[in-house]
Amino acid sequence: MPEWLQNLFFQLYQTFIYQDRWKFFTNGLKVTILITLGALLLGVVIGVIIAVIRSAHDSKRGTPNIVLRIVNAICKLYLTVIRGTPMMVQLLIMGFVILKPRGDTQIVVTAILAFGINSGAYVAEIVRSGIMSISAGQMEAGRSLGLNYAKTMWYIIIPQAVKNILPALGNELITLIKETSIVTVIAGQDLTKAAQVIVTKTYQPYVPYISLAIIYLVIVLILTKLLGLLERRLRASDKR
Repeated sequence: MPEWLQNLFFQLYQTFIYQDRWKFFTNGLKVTILITLGALLLGVVIGVIIAVIRSAHDSKRGTPNIVLRIVNAICKLYLTVIRGTPMMVQLLIMGFVILKPRGDTQIVVTAILAFGINSGAYVAEIVRSGIMSISAGQMEAGRSLGLNYAKTMWYIIIPQAVKNILPALGNELITLIKETSIVTVIAGQDLTKAAQVIVTKTYQPYVPYISLAIIYLVIVLILTKLLGLLERRLRASDKR
């Protein structure tokens, strides 16, 4: 057996088998998935609320009322600040200035808040573009049925918009799961941290970091496949 192959097998053993170090990766994967799903849920909630507010402001004929104008201005400020500053900086501010978490659970909650608030700014624009893609006649039809603006949005406009924005939301999910790798800056025990811990134990960065990249790649490929299947099902249901 060539020496380089023996060395590779030895590094694989040191990275995954020795002292059950594969558990570092499985535990890190759980944290990564938890942060991603929590942040995505928070981001979607924030994004939908902001998209509805901004759409309501833009759709008002004449001059919108003062309350709507103020709320819309706050939303625009939020979008400008979040989209104009790096995710790393936002995470550092949330972790060391605002919350200062102690313990793994608090760190995960802090990460979910930071990534969720960041994601919400991008989801808002995605949802808003989806709402704008729906014919204005749909809103008028809902109002003619006696539904108010909020109910028309919830029951008529948003369900149609979701089908249009699903690919963009899928891309946001994939981006989010990769961005969570920087949670190590606030001592998050995610996949990236798992690889770093193993490197400090083995002094061999090659296998841990290449393995880390492969794990992220596999996750992204699986998500892409699942999102593609969901998109095809939605299109198939429209044709029926």
